[in-house]
Amino acid sequence: MTIDFESSEPLHKQLEDLLRNEVLKGNLKGKIPSERELMEAYSVSRTTIRMALADLVNEGILVKSHGKGTFTSDIPVQDWLGSFRSFTETIKSMNMEPGTRLLRQGILSSSETIKSKLDTDEYYTIERLRFADDVPIAIEKHYYPIEIGNKLKEFDLNSAVLYDLLQFSLGIKLWRAQQMIKSGKLTGKDAEHLGIDPSESVLLSKRLIRDPNDRPVELLQSVFRSDMYAFNIELIQRGR
Repeated sequence: MTIDFESSEPLHKQLEDLLRNEVLKGNLKGKIPSERELMEAYSVSRTTIRMALADLVNEGILVKSHGKGTFTSDIPVQDWLGSFRSFTETIKSMNMEPGTRLLRQGILSSSETIKSKLDTDEYYTIERLRFADDVPIAIEKHYYPIEIGNKLKEFDLNSAVLYDLLQFSLGIKLWRAQQMIKSGKLTGKDAEHLGIDPSESVLLSKRLIRDPNDRPVELLQSVFRSDMYAFNIELIQRGR
């Protein structure tokens, strides 16, 4: 990607997108080039450089160290816990472009754990590889009661936001959830999808969502690249 001086898109936004993409792909790590080096590399003004860098700092893609320079952040994607926010919403909130590739879907009955969690003899699975600016960073494995899964399969699962389908298309209210996050290792297949070594540690998330009648709606098991994704939560002192 290069700067298009004929485009109607502002130069600082083009540079911002270019630098963000380089960080996500791992081509830009540690201390980034100086303002003068960036000016010479992209033939833009210092103001353009500073505007692009300021936006990336605000997103958490870059961090500034006083007297030392600007560096790439260790974790470019920040996910705030506490609501039913989809992966798509999270990635868009970071000013990145979300993407999806459907890996598999269908009816299964092999896992006793999943059947117990969903209180069913069979379940419907939807497994998807998720991207941020074309970089694979997560695998989501959704499990549903058969009656819900059979309705979801009628939609284009390569582009759909599943929580939007559940709530607005199927009229299912997402009421409460329990979620656990821990570190772990990948299977070879998942590592191949994410483009990382199987020996690397990842973040494993498991979340069970229920409706207002306490019926299980979805069991979601996700794998996140730990070098690309972090979970945050805000805590408030009781009695304030």
